Amino acid sequence: MGFDEETAKKNIHSMMQSKARLIVMDNGKYKVNMKYSNKHTRVTFPVPVLEELVKRERITQDRSNAVDAALVRIMKSRKKLGVNQLKIEVITLMQTFKPDDALIKKRIENLIEREYLERDKNDTSTLLYKA
Repeated sequence: MGFDEETAKKNIHSMMQSKARLIVMDNGKYKVNMKYSNKHTRVTFPVPVLEELVKRERITQDRSNAVDAALVRIMKSRKKLGVNQLKIEVITLMQTFKPDDALIKKRIENLIEREYLERDKNDTSTLLYKA
């Protein structure tokens, strides 16, 4: 079903604790209780855990894109800027959330890899915008 390990454990644990006991532990292994049958009981997985993970990933991706856009916007206007000054400007520019230094650093490195920015050959703490 595409669950990560922790989500799978939570879902399995919830099915072991219910009245139905859909999953049983046998010799240290999880097994489906094939003896269980009830036409009136409907089995559902606790989906909010999955939705929360997807939502968190989407928020992280949206924030990364917003930081990328801010970095490129600032560097496009300045052409040359120190890393620390760039971080300060990104933090002041971002209104919806306050990005931490680790995220900004990661996004700078990503933009360098994608060849939007490059480090100055004489001073590695200075970034140059590549048009």
